[in-house]
Amino acid sequence: MNRCSWLTPLALACLCGALVPEAWAHDDHGAAALGVEVRELANSSKEWDGRILPPYPSGQPQVKVLRITIPAGVRLPLHWHPVINAAVILKGALSLELADGSRRTFGEGEALVEVVNTVHTGQALGDDPVELVVFYAGVQGSPTTVLTTTAQPPR
Repeated sequence: MNRCSWLTPLALACLCGALVPEAWAHDDHGAAALGVEVRELANSSKEWDGRILPPYPSGQPQVKVLRITIPAGVRLPLHWHPVINAAVILKGALSLELADGSRRTFGEGEALVEVVNTVHTGQALGDDPVELVVFYAGVQGSPTTVLTTTAQPPR
């Protein structure tokens, strides 16, 4: 393990609130006494479709955080993510669909661990736009999202 290889998983976990146990966050630092509330939104080693997350790639870790707004009714083009990422839906409802037709819907306040190296699409449901924050844990020089017209990402 190189000296920075722990940074990517640690950064993603901290950003998503998944690594910090309540006892550590509250008791050891007195956060509860200050009125700080911690609510775990996601804590998983699996993607939203149930598959196990792939190992983190080697290289210089790079964390990217994006706030994305998808207009009401818009369907995203087919795409895939070569890096592990997780999202929190701030507003609206987002339906995610795999190339095989399986789908799952996430609503306001829900978190998801996105599929990696799997072609999929998403659609903003209802009359309101979807607002979400996405945390990408990749390596420097690697894209976070790749548009495609095929059902499978290149191997």
